[in-house]
Amino acid sequence: MMLSCGSFQLTLSRPLVMGIVNVTPDSFFDGGLQGRREAALAHAMQLLEEGADIIDIGGESTRPGAQPVGIQEELDRVLPLIEALQGAPVPLSLDSFKPEVMQAAIAAGVQMVNDINALQDVEAMRAVADSNVAVCLMHKQGNPQTMQLQPAYGDVVTEVAEFLRARIVAAELAGIARSRIVIDPGFGFGKTLQHNVTLLRELNKLTEWGVPVLAGLSRKSMLGTLTGRDVEQRLTASVAAALIAVQRGAKIVRVHDVRATVDALKIWNAVNLA
Repeated sequence: MMLSCGSFQLTLSRPLVMGIVNVTPDSFFDGGLQGRREAALAHAMQLLEEGADIIDIGGESTRPGAQPVGIQEELDRVLPLIEALQGAPVPLSLDSFKPEVMQAAIAAGVQMVNDINALQDVEAMRAVADSNVAVCLMHKQGNPQTMQLQPAYGDVVTEVAEFLRARIVAAELAGIARSRIVIDPGFGFGKTLQHNVTLLRELNKLTEWGVPVLAGLSRKSMLGTLTGRDVEQRLTASVAAALIAVQRGAKIVRVHDVRATVDALKIWNAVNLA
């Protein structure tokens, strides 16, 4: 399996690590830490040195309860970093759901769009379809302001799977080749602890359509609930969750802690890909 990511062709013969760079003051784990361009650039370079296969740049927090950010403010946060990272040896991904930000970031050189709204906005769909970038289509229930109030499903795995299948079809109909598509079940986005655990346990059911599955579990509240650890103390749980996701079919794991995850996957690869 290959992922066509702009000018990059990523082989998925081993699981890939997507490193997170949040250029925001309020992200749930690293909010404010990379808020300045210099700090964000230094962090991105560190993640590259640690072995990140993709760098995911976000300028608006989508944690539960997060407040919206204006288009210009988001552009002012992400574009300088994208421009500074041109020529990086790995693809740059934009974590945004705004079509205007997608268009500007694609023009600035990102090779992937990571959209929590799964291109349900017509203009967002057009922005990706008119380019050669990859896209990650994520499931969520509700919006960041309200999604964790009362999430409810009849069968969470079936409903998430059907939503993602429909979004794959919609993207293909818009002209986005399947080789450019990634799907994400959206852990923590309108899901209870039990919903998240069930999705992780049955993650392999999302691998049936021949597109890679991305799992984003790093430092999330479900890990805090299970371990009783604050967000700063969830490194071990995050690495364990990433390994479980890979064992159940994830081809990409989106993480804050690149070095630890890369090291753990080296062991997993040696045992399972020999």
